[in-house]
Amino acid sequence: MATTDRKSHWENIYSTKNLNEVSWYQPTPETSLDFIKKLNLNLDANIIDIGGGDSFLVDNLIQLGYTNITVLDISEKAIERAKERLGSTAQNVKWIVSDVNDFEPTETYDLWHDRAAFHFLTGLKEINHYTKIATKSLSINGYAIIGTFSKTGPLKCSGIEITQYNVEDLITTFRDLRLIESKAIEHATPFDTTQNFTFACFEIKTKA
Repeated sequence: MATTDRKSHWENIYSTKNLNEVSWYQPTPETSLDFIKKLNLNLDANIIDIGGGDSFLVDNLIQLGYTNITVLDISEKAIERAKERLGSTAQNVKWIVSDVNDFEPTETYDLWHDRAAFHFLTGLKEINHYTKIATKSLSINGYAIIGTFSKTGPLKCSGIEITQYNVEDLITTFRDLRLIESKAIEHATPFDTTQNFTFACFEIKTKA
């Protein structure tokens, strides 16, 4: 899907559906938070959440005391909704409206987090471009947490084809990073269905 079509699709989704009317609705992103807590990051660690526009990770990170958070999403509407939900706290977050593959980081990150954005990339060229951006944007002691649909997960999400991954696939795809931990997760949707995810936490191979 072309970037312009992808953006139009997500702007429409976030303009027409309520927060709890999408399959990825998750008031407490427990898996991501468990990984993050294990990393023992400093509270001023530079964290970016990819595709996190209207997710609750930013809310939870703020509650935990993290002070240097960036949220990137292709949908301006998704980010607007998150800002409205956070109220005055939103001014403490950096907001970026961009397709991740058009993103040109101007700083390095101690944590790159992506729950269910990466798997929407289906072409080898854009997948490789994503991994290059993610890897190069990490600090020397940086980490990446990637969550995708597993091999037993859905083939589509929100009507769009996705790429399924198992842990071995993610290790191969993020070959410049070293796997720390992985988990197979069952996500309960608001529609009483289950979606199977693969989560992996990586670190820079040449950590200081």
